[in-house]
Amino acid sequence: MITGKAKLAGVIGHPVSHSLSPVLHNYWLKHYGIDGAYVPLPVKPDAFETAIRGLQAAGFRGANVTIPHKESAAAIADEVDPLARIAGSVNTLIFREDGKIHGSSTDGMGYVSSLEAEHVSIADIASRGSALLLGAGGAARSIATSLMEHGVSVIFSNRTGERADALARELATAWQSHMKKSAPPLTTIPWDGWETALGEVSLLVNTTSLGMQGGPAPDWKPDLTNAPTHLVVSDIVYVPRETPFLRAAAARGLKTVGGLGMLLHQARPGFRAWFGAEPEVDAATVEHVLAALKQR
Repeated sequence: MITGKAKLAGVIGHPVSHSLSPVLHNYWLKHYGIDGAYVPLPVKPDAFETAIRGLQAAGFRGANVTIPHKESAAAIADEVDPLARIAGSVNTLIFREDGKIHGSSTDGMGYVSSLEAEHVSIADIASRGSALLLGAGGAARSIATSLMEHGVSVIFSNRTGERADALARELATAWQSHMKKSAPPLTTIPWDGWETALGEVSLLVNTTSLGMQGGPAPDWKPDLTNAPTHLVVSDIVYVPRETPFLRAAAARGLKTVGGLGMLLHQARPGFRAWFGAEPEVDAATVEHVLAALKQR
């Protein structure tokens, strides 16, 4: 039951109808018996600041931010976590009682937490080799930043090689600026060469939409013949839950981690800040979100 004292938050995007965040957060609100609501907020780019100020005035606790507003969220925040500064985007805003806005990026943290939930040791990843990230977009930036925080060296490979080179340079510069120390090694490899260069890699991450149901290449399945036995293979695509990429890795006996865990774990810090409870990503949570996915 929602009362006049309800705690309020939401997700801002344009469009926002595809977001699973309301499904997840409202499930947790009901599960933990919290008087609150989490709503989708479709906001056009030119109305972002007006919407944020209006939500603050209306008593909202904060909001998640999705495409195309993540850079605008970083700009409007009074305080931004160092890792979000390095990643260059903000996906979680917390409206504080003093009127200030705190911004953070939880995507990378959500990714690392999804690995840990599947019993993948980040320390082992760092000691055995590098993380090879396929793609050079926003997800790659956030995931790389969190891996770097754990001392993992990162290799980028992108179909447009110049974008991978630029990302490696930008992250190294931003890391030095905000962390006041040198970044872990950041290198690149041509897109047509990464399949043959897996010998020194301990973690392989698809941060692109390749393999996504309804996407441009739903049957994408690279050649993993050269993968070492300790390689962990993960995919941020979660529709389908097991992509052809992950099936190919599993067929070789490699440890695999799907994309749904990242989606669920990245939501936890915001829920804790807005609603005052530490949500658990358990089997019931996963099943609830999967059920919602199947209805779309």
